[in-house]
Amino acid sequence: MTNIILCGGNGTRLWPVSRTLMPKQFVKFFNNKSLFQLTVERNQNFCDTQYIVSNAEQYFLARDQLENLRSVSFLLEPLGRNTAPAIALACFDLDAQETVLVTPSDHLIKDQKAYEAVLVRAQEQAGNDNLVTFGITPSYPETGYGYIEADDLHVKSFKEKPDMQTAQNYVNSGNFYWNSGIFCFKAGVFLEELKCYAPEIFHASKKAYFNATKEDIIRISHDDMLHIPEESIDYAVMEKSTRVKVVPSNISWSDMGSFDALYEELPKDENGNTENEHHIAINAKNNLIVSNTTVATVDISNLMIVNTDDALLISKKGSSQKVKCVVEKLKKRKSQLAQIHTTAHRPWGTYTIVESAQGYKIKRIVVKPRKRLSLQKHFHRSEHWIVVSGTATVTVGKDCYLVRPNESTYIKMGEIHRLENPGTIDLILIEVQVGSYVGEDDIVRIDDDFKR
Repeated sequence: MTNIILCGGNGTRLWPVSRTLMPKQFVKFFNNKSLFQLTVERNQNFCDTQYIVSNAEQYFLARDQLENLRSVSFLLEPLGRNTAPAIALACFDLDAQETVLVTPSDHLIKDQKAYEAVLVRAQEQAGNDNLVTFGITPSYPETGYGYIEADDLHVKSFKEKPDMQTAQNYVNSGNFYWNSGIFCFKAGVFLEELKCYAPEIFHASKKAYFNATKEDIIRISHDDMLHIPEESIDYAVMEKSTRVKVVPSNISWSDMGSFDALYEELPKDENGNTENEHHIAINAKNNLIVSNTTVATVDISNLMIVNTDDALLISKKGSSQKVKCVVEKLKKRKSQLAQIHTTAHRPWGTYTIVESAQGYKIKRIVVKPRKRLSLQKHFHRSEHWIVVSGTATVTVGKDCYLVRPNESTYIKMGEIHRLENPGTIDLILIEVQVGSYVGEDDIVRIDDDFKR
C-alpha cells in the first residue's frame, strides 16, 4: 500500500503561526514534532512507500522533516488545484492495482490501535474495488466540518458544512459522520471513476503527468497545471460514484483546523491555561497561550493569545474560524505577514529579518553544511556580509575566496555572486542590504542546486 500525503494546505485559520511558506502541517506543535511527521510515522508500518504531493516551496520543508526515511517519492505542483487533481497525478504514477491510502498531512489521530483496525477494514473494502472514505464518529455538533450520511457502510449523501441546528440534528440522528478527508482505494479504480464523472480533470491531469519532468522527483509544469480544473475529490468523484463505502472511525481524530482545536489537544495547567514557560497568569483561566516571549495575563479567561515575532492575535475562544478573515484582509493589503515569518526556511538553511526600513534590510543568514545559495545577482541592492561563525566560500564574478569569522566582504549591485558553506558546521553571517529596493523578488538566479 502507498500512502499519498497531501501537503498543499496553507492553514489560514492558524495564522499567525501558520503562513504560506510555513503552513501548519510543518509547525512542531507536539513534542517537537509536526503534524506532517506524525502522519508519516502513523502510516509507515502499513505503507511500503510515502508518496508526497506538495508545492515547490514546501518540498524542502518536507524533505528536512523526513530525516533518513527511505521509500519516499515526491510530486511537486507549481500551484494548487485542490485534491482531485493532486490525487490523480499521483495515481497516474502508480500501478493500477496498487492500493493507496490518501491522507492529509495536517490531521491529528491519537488512538493508533483503533486507527490500525480501521485501516484493515478500509483495505478490505478497497480490495473489492470500492472507494473508501473514513467517517469520524461525531462527538459534538461541529459547523466547521462536512458530514457523510450513511446506512451501515453505504454512503447515502455528502453534506456541506452545516449551521449549528443542522449539525445538532445530524449528531442526534446517529446516521452521520464527520468527513475526515482520508480515503483508501486502488489507484486504477479511482482513475476510472474520475474519468467517468470528471473527464476534464482526468484528461488534463493525465496530460500534465505525462508531460512532467521526471528525475529524482516529478515536477508538473505551470502551464499544464493551469489547464486542470480546480476541484475537490468529494465534488469530482465521491458524491457521484456508486462505489463509495464509509468505514466508521472512532480514532480520536482532529483536523487541527483552528486554534480551538489546538487548545483541546495541548497540555494544560491547573487553571486550564495551555502550558507555556513564558506565560505568567494572575487569576487567568482557560486560555490558549502560544508565544516564545513573555506573556502576562490578568483576570481574563477563555481567550486565545498567539504571539509571533511580527504579529499578535487575540481572540475569544469559539471564534477561531474567523481568523481566516484576517488573512484575507492581509492579502488585500498585499502584506507579507500572510506569506512568511521573519525567519524563512530555504533549501540551503534559513534567514531571519532583523530589521527592515526604506533603503536597507539586515538579515541573519544560516547556511547548512555543504550547502550553497544560487549563483545570482540583484538589480537594486548591494550586499555586505559579515561572518559570525563557520567559514564561507564566496564567489564574486570570476573570483572565489574564503571569508572567516569576524571578516567581511562586499557585493556590488549587479555583480554575479554566490555564498557556500564548505564546512561541517552551520555558517552564520549577518547580511546588510542597501539599495532603492530590498524586496525578496529582486533576484536573478543564474544557476541553482535546487532547480528553483
